[in-house]
Amino acid sequence: MTQVATEIQEQLLLKLSGPKSNGVSRPKCKLLKVSGTSIIDSDGEVVVLKGAAVAGHLNMENFITGYSGHEHELRAAMAEVLGDEKANFFFEKLIEYFFTEKDAEFYASLGLNCIRVPFNYRHFIDDANPSVLKPEGFAQLDRIVNICAKYNIYAILDLHAAPGGQNQDWHSDSGLNKAMFWEYKVFQDQAIDLWIEIAKHYAGNPVIAGYNPLNEPADPKHTRLFAWYERVEKAIRAVDPDHILFVDGNTYSMDFSHFPTDKFLPNTVYACHDYAMLGFPIPGQPRYSGTTEQKDKLRSQFERKVEYMRKAGIPIWNGEFGPVYADPLRDPEADQVNNSRYEVLREQLKIYQETGVSWSIWLYKDIGYQGMTYINPESPYMKLVRPFVEKKGKLALDFWGFSEKEQVQNIYQPFIDGLKETIPEHIRRAKYPNIWQFDRQIERAVRECLMSEYLVKEFAELFTGKTLQELDDLAGSFRFENCVRREGLNDVLRKDAAQNSV
Repeated sequence: MTQVATEIQEQLLLKLSGPKSNGVSRPKCKLLKVSGTSIIDSDGEVVVLKGAAVAGHLNMENFITGYSGHEHELRAAMAEVLGDEKANFFFEKLIEYFFTEKDAEFYASLGLNCIRVPFNYRHFIDDANPSVLKPEGFAQLDRIVNICAKYNIYAILDLHAAPGGQNQDWHSDSGLNKAMFWEYKVFQDQAIDLWIEIAKHYAGNPVIAGYNPLNEPADPKHTRLFAWYERVEKAIRAVDPDHILFVDGNTYSMDFSHFPTDKFLPNTVYACHDYAMLGFPIPGQPRYSGTTEQKDKLRSQFERKVEYMRKAGIPIWNGEFGPVYADPLRDPEADQVNNSRYEVLREQLKIYQETGVSWSIWLYKDIGYQGMTYINPESPYMKLVRPFVEKKGKLALDFWGFSEKEQVQNIYQPFIDGLKETIPEHIRRAKYPNIWQFDRQIERAVRECLMSEYLVKEFAELFTGKTLQELDDLAGSFRFENCVRREGLNDVLRKDAAQNSV
């Protein structure tokens, strides 16, 4: 056979069977549905979804790309410095380069079969003209879904930032430390209307594993969340009766105590988020060494979160989890620390494997804190922003990233202590979520909102005078070929995926 004929035959086989990962053909995506405690495909085969979130992309987050505060504040600050045209160019290129076919090819090579796609409502809804959906949002999602289709990777679409903010944190992009989504029905209606259009758009598409209607909701009254889920479920089913819903528990997907025990949403997977403190740099916490006590703690915290699903006999999706990793440029013991964190992850995956729990780690790519891949420290982008990242770490502006709180302790502690004295002790934990101490609520309001809103302007000023080519080069730092792979993490994921990579 000639070389040309051989190439033609290979291309034909590729079209018929899909791209190969490590020499093994990946099965085509098929419409999924819930059956008892399992997810099954249209042939009745059980499918365990394993993957990660392509976060920091269609919903940007401060610790993932380096800025401070909230995404809409970043975009406004960049527009002030660069002008609308250049700022839009930079963000469009960043989104384009953040996830490409090369990323998908690598992702599939690990045996991972599903990717979670967090997105911000602002890609679809202009707050100044909310009744008209922007086509650009569908174009951005379509690009990702089409790449996933080529590599036979399922996609879960995740509304990560809803109008008004569905929780109190930076990643719902409200600019506030209150979840106004629950206070105004107009915001709830907007989110449902958006899901109707998305469901219409993807109805029947087998690449879509399902819809994650609301990431990490935090309803202080606990009663409005499930009522909204019932509304959005009916609205989606009216235009798309087939796709699975993946619904998060309340209080950042950790609390199902107020969910009804006598009714469950049809064709729905219930989702917890199982972050383990053993995978984080907690002061005074010994490094994970795999003791019986540590393993029991990992298991008990997970079983507490999924008790509702276990009793109901419905499928479980762990929509977010994963350790964070030490930076060798800061920590001389980074290798030892990270090896212990890989062991935390390995043990968690072992627990999920026992009962076929589907999962999605947080996250695929960032500037070096948690990602499976991360941009090179010598890249143009990191050379530009690293001094700012170091500064905001020392100011403790991020909750979920490099933070040296002790360096600002002398500023905040007297302030916090003084405020505490003005509030009766019995109501210091009255503010929801009351699992957080009074000090944490101050951090959220002052450092993560107010101070970060000021400092994001300093971040934007780093881009002053950049040409279009320079902006393209900076965004290009996020291209797969310019990134570093976190091999220890990827090896853990690869080995687990091989156990059942359907």
